[in-house]
Amino acid sequence: MSVNTFGRVLRYTTWGESHGPGLGAVIDGCPPGLPLNERYIQPFMDARKPGQNRFTTQRKEADLVKILSGVFYNADGEQVTTGTPIHLMIENTDQRSKDYSEIAQSYRPGHADYTYDAKYGIRDYRGGGRSSARETAARVAAGAVARLIIPEVRITAYVCELGGDTIDHEAINLDEIGNNPFFCPDSWAAKRWEDLVEKARKDGSSLGAVVECVAEGVPAGWGAPVYGKLDSDLASAMMSINATKGVEIGDGFGAARLTGEQNADAMSPGKNGKPVYASNHAGGTAGGISTGQPVVCRVAFKPTSSILTPVDSINTAGEATKVRTKGRHDPCVGIRGTPVVEAMMALVLADHKMLHRAQVGGE
Repeated sequence: MSVNTFGRVLRYTTWGESHGPGLGAVIDGCPPGLPLNERYIQPFMDARKPGQNRFTTQRKEADLVKILSGVFYNADGEQVTTGTPIHLMIENTDQRSKDYSEIAQSYRPGHADYTYDAKYGIRDYRGGGRSSARETAARVAAGAVARLIIPEVRITAYVCELGGDTIDHEAINLDEIGNNPFFCPDSWAAKRWEDLVEKARKDGSSLGAVVECVAEGVPAGWGAPVYGKLDSDLASAMMSINATKGVEIGDGFGAARLTGEQNADAMSPGKNGKPVYASNHAGGTAGGISTGQPVVCRVAFKPTSSILTPVDSINTAGEATKVRTKGRHDPCVGIRGTPVVEAMMALVLADHKMLHRAQVGGE
């Protein structure tokens, strides 16, 4: 069984490979009547697309989205969703498959080359096929559609750590995120990261990163106990992103170092019978259900596995070899992972909003 679909009510399936003719997503379960066209989706794609600065891969892809189905014009002449499957397609236009000829018979340590071969008996060595981060372009397109379902929610992601260097959380300025190539809310950290990433690139190496994502405006009540928890679905969604190795909800592992009273997120009376919280260690969930506070998660991205530095490995015959990967690769994949984290947050929240409505009614 090959699992390429995510979600329960709002379901999306991605398809395509890194060096194939194209890739995309099919979204099923989207409500009808939502305004949707390519112009709306494109800014989200532009935030993720490669080749925009020297700190990311130099592969040049326009990442233009085509909507092939699921929309029609209403009486006002506006293109809206019809409630039927939405098919989004993105063409690949700048593949350089010859860059991977040297690893056709070898496995890149840290990448999925060996595991794909072990499972399927065949692998697409041209960029890794389905295991390539190129697949995430389709998720960003699908995430743009999901945002239409949750207009009450504001989602913001940013890199909070790169190469072991963290931002100053007291100095966070969300307006800074678009002012640097790192999606960084701390201008001083962004300056430091220029040197870090540039050095890694020149050394033929790579760096890891941590992306923090905050969703504001999520009402209390989304999610379900035990096997339908909002936070467990978030963890699953984030861990499905290429190169992720860890997810924290709220304080995450830091909560294990607190006492009960420190971690309690004490409540006091607020308006309309709703609580006012003294803190948000839980990251906006309790018992798998949203509390009405911001939903917060952090995603750890490992260093990019495709590097120019030779690394010990084996070839397909099981013989010792050294592998270095030529071509165009992100020196820190977590940077462009930031829009992907936002997209996955949107997809999970939109699905849970619809699940909540299906079970208890209301808006």
